[in-house]
Amino acid sequence: MERSTCMDEYEKLVIRMSTPRVVIDNAVCSTTTVVKVDSGRRHGILLDAVQVLTDLNLSIKKAYISSDGKWFMDVFHVTDQNRNKLTDESVISYIEQSLGTIHYGRTSSYNGLTALELTGTDRVGLLSEVFAVLSELQCNVVEAKVWTHNGRIASLIYVKDCNSGSPIEDSQQIDRIEARLRNVLKGDNDIRSAKTSVSMDVIHSERRLHQMMFADRDYERKPIFKYSCDSPLVSVQNWAERGYSVVNIQCKDRIKLLFDVVCTLTDMEYVVFHATINTSGDLACQEFYIRHKDGTPISSEPERQRVIQCLQAAVERRASEGVRLELCAGDRQGLLADVMRTFRENGLNVTRAEVSTTRDMALNVFYVTDAVGNTADPKIIESVRQKIGLNNLKVKELPLICHEKAERDDEEVGVGGAVLLSLGSLVRRNLYNLGLIRSCS
Repeated sequence: MERSTCMDEYEKLVIRMSTPRVVIDNAVCSTTTVVKVDSGRRHGILLDAVQVLTDLNLSIKKAYISSDGKWFMDVFHVTDQNRNKLTDESVISYIEQSLGTIHYGRTSSYNGLTALELTGTDRVGLLSEVFAVLSELQCNVVEAKVWTHNGRIASLIYVKDCNSGSPIEDSQQIDRIEARLRNVLKGDNDIRSAKTSVSMDVIHSERRLHQMMFADRDYERKPIFKYSCDSPLVSVQNWAERGYSVVNIQCKDRIKLLFDVVCTLTDMEYVVFHATINTSGDLACQEFYIRHKDGTPISSEPERQRVIQCLQAAVERRASEGVRLELCAGDRQGLLADVMRTFRENGLNVTRAEVSTTRDMALNVFYVTDAVGNTADPKIIESVRQKIGLNNLKVKELPLICHEKAERDDEEVGVGGAVLLSLGSLVRRNLYNLGLIRSCS
């Protein structure tokens, strides 16, 4: 009896030790809400914490991260989409509850839907063909995310049967869907690398898109379209005295930037031991102290270059070029196929898309360029709007135009020298901000 009681107390202690402690403070900073998380350390826990915040479209303005030893400690300074502090008690409560369960990992579930995963060579009109096939095969698209990068495309599409409203489970129907979509993706030029798969359960959709493009090795491919002035500057150096590899990233700030970077580091099997994230205006500066899971730093020049390439790709995949169009219309079978066909017939290429349905309404976002990646002609955009419906399709954002092409190599060398000032002092500053030491001097 006593032994059983002791075991119960021990189990309670383990649970108490494993459960993250979450503190949300609106008083400590005048411009941001401070979110503090303390927990036992495990691989991927940082990504889970960042995912909770970014899934709410919160902007992480600053962060201090430390996970040396067996403990994980984070401090995030966040704002909402309007750059205001968090005041909605339901949002604050959701964050507390979600972060309080991150020790057990996080998954994403789309009950009652079938997930289609597609990768291949991007081309104008490809999505029009994909959604036309799905409509013809009686598949109702409920949710979808599409990314393009370096001439490649990755798409995660959630569908259900149009007639029954149920997930598609019939093996023959699944085989037909896969075969038709694979033929569309192959076209005339992508016979070997086009891939399709069907799943009844997937992890977080945006993390999965990163994994799909990483597996497709989009980071190794040369850009087909023009160089972007928003391309990230990444440097990687080893700090031999402390056994860390130090990663520095400078780029334009945006929502979900930290998620994209941490997602890639996690999936490449690196552990973040310390990190500092700062934003100033539209510029984000991120610094990570990483090791392999076995505790060793980056060991070779090819590996260093691969990390740089992969992190640049991770930032660029979501950096949408083109005009942002938002479609809000009554949902119906074939709606997406019709919209995409109109884009194709007018020479518009979709560089990124987010498709969703709420009750009987389709709420979709498209980023479009012309056929070669340049800004679409406003007259063509207006013509497309008239065909789809001026009240249904609206222009929400115009692209920033970069007039000069910078030399990437020269910029990386300059920024690398400027950013890597004093690694030892940066680590001490991180620990000071976390309250682990009394002075950072």
